[in-house]
Amino acid sequence: MASAPHTESRIVGPGHTFATVTDKIASLVLQKKTPLWWFGGFAVAFGLLQLLLMSVALLLVRGVGIWGVNVPVAWAFAIINFVWWIGIGHAGTLISAILLLLRQQWRTSINRFAEAMTLFAVACAGLFPIIHMGRPWVGAYWLMPYPNTMGLWPNFRSPLIWDVFAVSTYATVSALFWFVGLIPDLATLRDRATNKFVKILYGMGAMGWRGSARHWNNYETAYLILAGLSTPLVVSVHTVVSFDFAVGQVPGWHATIFPPYFVAGAIYAGFAMVLTLAIPLRKFFGLEDFITGKHLENMGKVLLATSLIVVYGYTMEAFMAWYSGSTFERFMIWNRMFGPYGWTYWVLLFCNLITPQLMWFKRFRTSVGWLFAVAMVVNVGMWLERFVIVVTSLHRDFLPSSWGMYAPTFWDWATFLGTIGLFLTLFFLFIRFLPTISIFEMRTILPGAKIEEEKA
Repeated sequence: MASAPHTESRIVGPGHTFATVTDKIASLVLQKKTPLWWFGGFAVAFGLLQLLLMSVALLLVRGVGIWGVNVPVAWAFAIINFVWWIGIGHAGTLISAILLLLRQQWRTSINRFAEAMTLFAVACAGLFPIIHMGRPWVGAYWLMPYPNTMGLWPNFRSPLIWDVFAVSTYATVSALFWFVGLIPDLATLRDRATNKFVKILYGMGAMGWRGSARHWNNYETAYLILAGLSTPLVVSVHTVVSFDFAVGQVPGWHATIFPPYFVAGAIYAGFAMVLTLAIPLRKFFGLEDFITGKHLENMGKVLLATSLIVVYGYTMEAFMAWYSGSTFERFMIWNRMFGPYGWTYWVLLFCNLITPQLMWFKRFRTSVGWLFAVAMVVNVGMWLERFVIVVTSLHRDFLPSSWGMYAPTFWDWATFLGTIGLFLTLFFLFIRFLPTISIFEMRTILPGAKIEEEKA
């Protein structure tokens, strides 16, 4: 009798049936006793969220003077963190929409929480352009084109206005895509809940789902349409974000490589965050049968591929700065490497170029510990990349008399760490009250998994 395939090559652990998959995932939500580790993690996340609220409250009272921004570095942590969070939000849409259209079954175990991660990351990103104004009640509403007696309209030639439409569209379609995918699972939780109040809540979310042929037909049609709408958004949103820099005349920003380079960097950062969340999640919830070594290895391969594209972007930046013959561009790249902030450039190269090369080796690609370590390093590296792009390009102006240094204050760091708290708070609430893995999609791949096992 042939032996079963190695665990690392599976997309579902051995021995599972429709009933066991449903029982396992639903029990994580409907369990009466919340695990102690959840309370510990939520307490830390909620504490950081309070730090965000305190930072924003002080900002609204005193203005952006509490930050380290100055002239010439008028863009600093707020825009760095905006681009970083938007990038993290890309992996969810990529996993859910593009891999769905490509019929990649390994996406099934990770798409649900990746989609949720997208929404939470976009929520964090959306805060920064608003609070960056310091007085959002004076200026934020002018970003929206609405009829007004003063006859003032947004400047539609500005990429900052394009951001408003791109990010809001991305958030709307991603939220719809996430919710539509939840409907069959909410119906399952509704039918299994014993508490009447809980049953009513999940029933409202299920929107009358009964699992009829008509329901499934409408569901699959809507899901595919939303997947088709989401796919170009993966490319368009971060392309528009890159235009914030690429259409400017600042040396270090004015580069045509920015749109594809930013998109690849977003997918790179997003998959690093998915790994950062997936590895502890599978450990604490005991989901090793559903988020298997094959899922982690595939994400490691995506990390490697996107890291090579990002490094190509770094190389083209340096080459074009030299090849252009522009004194300003050459000075910019030299200052980026050997100027006052030079250490950040070399650290980001270590994080984004050197460390991911471990993914060439199966030993590291299939090691949970190494994957988690590499993902954490990439998270740091992608944040430093945005720091280098924003700060080192601004702090040396065209006129030496305008040069200046930027140093983040306590409130810069507090606001950034606070958004991490917001992200984690929302994520902890999600994994406690909604199914972390799609129940019905896991059930659909079981027959394929069983056939694969019999063939081995």
